Amino acid sequence: MHKMRVHPGAVALLTLLGLAAALGVSFAAAQTGAPALAGSARIAFIRNTGPMSGDAKGLYVMNADGRGQTRLARSSTGFGFRPAWSPDGRRLVVVVYDSNAGIYVVNSNGSGQRRLTRSSGDEFPVWSPDGRKIAFIRAKNAARGETHAMVYVMNADGSGQRKLADAALLAAPDWSPDGRKIAFVSNRDGNDEVYVMNADGSGQRNLTRNPAHDTFFPDIQAPVAQHSAWSPDGRQLVFVSNRDGNREVYVMNADGSGQRNLTRNPASDDDPAWSPDGRKIAFASHRDGNSEIYVMNTDGSEQRNLTRNPAPDNPPAWSPDGRTIAFQSRRDRNSEIYVMNADGSEQRNLTRYRNHDLGFAWSPV
Repeated sequence: MHKMRVHPGAVALLTLLGLAAALGVSFAAAQTGAPALAGSARIAFIRNTGPMSGDAKGLYVMNADGRGQTRLARSSTGFGFRPAWSPDGRRLVVVVYDSNAGIYVVNSNGSGQRRLTRSSGDEFPVWSPDGRKIAFIRAKNAARGETHAMVYVMNADGSGQRKLADAALLAAPDWSPDGRKIAFVSNRDGNDEVYVMNADGSGQRNLTRNPAHDTFFPDIQAPVAQHSAWSPDGRQLVFVSNRDGNREVYVMNADGSGQRNLTRNPASDDDPAWSPDGRKIAFASHRDGNSEIYVMNTDGSEQRNLTRNPAPDNPPAWSPDGRTIAFQSRRDRNSEIYVMNADGSEQRNLTRYRNHDLGFAWSPV
């Protein structure tokens, strides 16, 4: 997938707006559609303002039914893969790409923007469950003699940045539901493996320990949706492995034991996402000749195709209440954000825009 390059007080706000404008970034509370309903989940996404994949210049939010599409920010250079919501649903972090790139935070109405990092190699920010910290990947820098990306953490205001792990891959670090551990992907043992560490970086250990490639990030060719490798109760992790000659969805216990293949199909299966109640896993499969959204029980039983459309559909992301699944589809000739009921019924296009909409994430509330 092509990488897209994306405090209170009147005086401070004007200063930040001036800085943002100088960087080619403009944050603004928006002007289109109706406001989101109080207490309802919303979807943040990246909108391309031009026909090419590198034209991702708008950060938007919308209601779960597609109404109230609101631009929070625009950039002359573009945004990262997808935004990430704070646990309380009040803020978003997003990566901005330009000569002074970094991770930015903005309130969900477009106000209170702030630049948190000042590195062009910062990617995949993810909030801790308590909303007090943000983990992210800092890409390797050959000029500094670095050969691998690194896992970093910082306070939610951008202070206290420190490295937790070396030899990471460019995949979002993943907090456990209790905030005590972080899973990440590393090739320090010569192949991609799923690792876990304590939230302070101590106790790093390889969970998968297999000569094949084991990862928990989506297929690089798929648009990225925000979801966790951890089960909602923190007892298991879902991951993808090619140890059987093709990409399959696996699950294991949080200590790495009990690794088992759930999909067992000669076609490629990818992009797994836990349902909020932990009883099902949605995933993308190519077993029907194109990418379709499937769902199965967590033991791998009752696998069924939900989308059944000749256009590519991927990746799945459950709504917070587990009643609907959002995904991206090219059935209208460009990438659009769709939603359907959890049984596959009532599939509908939410964005309906002439260019690509992608990189989406559900708000937690």
